[in-house]
Amino acid sequence: MLDRLGNVLVERCGVAAGDSLVVACSGGADSVALTLMLVQLQDRFPLQLHVAHLDHALRPDSGADAAFVTRLTRRLNLPLYHERIDVTAQRRRGENVEAAARRVRRAFLCRVAERVGARHIALGHHLRDQAETVLFRLVRGAGTAGLSGMAWSDPPFVRPLLAMHPERLRRWLRQQGQNWCEDPSNADTRLSRNRLRHDVLPLLETVNARAMEHLVAFAGRMRQDDDWWRQQVAQQLAGRVRRLQGMMEVDLDAIRPCHPALRRRIWLHLLRLTAGFQVDIGTVHLEACDRLLEGAPQADCHLPGVWVGRRYETVLLASAPPAAAVDFELVLDGPGCYRLPDGALLQVAIAEDAGDSAPFEAVFDLDSIAFPLLVRNRRPGDRFRPLGAPGERKLKDVLIDARIPREKRDRLPLLVCGDSILWVGGFRRSSLALPVAGQRVLKVGLRPPDGPETA
Repeated sequence: MLDRLGNVLVERCGVAAGDSLVVACSGGADSVALTLMLVQLQDRFPLQLHVAHLDHALRPDSGADAAFVTRLTRRLNLPLYHERIDVTAQRRRGENVEAAARRVRRAFLCRVAERVGARHIALGHHLRDQAETVLFRLVRGAGTAGLSGMAWSDPPFVRPLLAMHPERLRRWLRQQGQNWCEDPSNADTRLSRNRLRHDVLPLLETVNARAMEHLVAFAGRMRQDDDWWRQQVAQQLAGRVRRLQGMMEVDLDAIRPCHPALRRRIWLHLLRLTAGFQVDIGTVHLEACDRLLEGAPQADCHLPGVWVGRRYETVLLASAPPAAAVDFELVLDGPGCYRLPDGALLQVAIAEDAGDSAPFEAVFDLDSIAFPLLVRNRRPGDRFRPLGAPGERKLKDVLIDARIPREKRDRLPLLVCGDSILWVGGFRRSSLALPVAGQRVLKVGLRPPDGPETA
């Protein structure tokens, strides 16, 4: 078993001798076996081992597991990193306790890995866990990505026991004279995964004694299919994804024309980019995103750990909805550079003539305006006289007709003289204070914050 584990670490998990490795140890048989096997492997495959244990505070007696792991690591002379986090208090909207525990646990393990400089975090998932995962995702309507099951290597996580039967691990522990903790919640059939373990899998094995192995083999075939789909997603999104101020923007026409099978995988990829692998994403979430492609040109979709919004021909994704804009006002006493709340720079200068206008710049007849001017965001009831349009209109209607997303509307800087809006910064100027040939002008330019990055 030890030789096999060493080969798996190198060939399947990408772990090299001498690497620093965090071992997640709950105190259960599987993680205890993994910890003990890695210690016994040290003479032929040396690793810098660090053990991490999280008390989820979900059971009154959970402290006993932490005490067991503490005694184990002391006996093995391994460093232990332990925390207690009330998972129930950490739940997000729409998130069940199991999903919250997984997310909090993974975040804890990543913190430990960062602290000790480890590239890998070893988990104790085994053959039955893989079969249960495939079944669980199947009944939830997963596609090939979900039915691929768990990967040997899912950086920074590795699963070196994924091909080992749990009963074999327990026999090995008994041969070593090593005990372990039994989590009573694993017998609670009110939990979906436990019902699969205690009821469904045994029933399937009465139909085919090798049902567990066949489910795992099926997951391997699905992973090959999923690898091909990942290539198609990457080709479809190439150059169509941008990151700006903590948000991801995607062209709607990069998603909407695609076959439904490809669209689902695109959504999964985008949600993973936004939420990482700490959040469980199911078919119901992908279908909710897909509904944004039809119907209202501006709509929101709130998922666990992810916000998705359609804004006309763009899809936005972020870990949380955009914060509401804060009203701002800035007095311009004269020429100079003025920093706006979003980081943009407003440049105000007097020139002898209009010259050529640059992007994000507007030119006004100097004699038609007087300092101080005001820069602010929009207010209810604002009216605007756009250049080239007949008469005055509500500014809100002008922005809606131009398909400016609602979040951007409230952040656009308005250049105001008296009661009149001269310029909607970076968008459109008014028909007021037009420059006159041969007369001095006021040039106002807007330099936006750092531009988008292509993901």
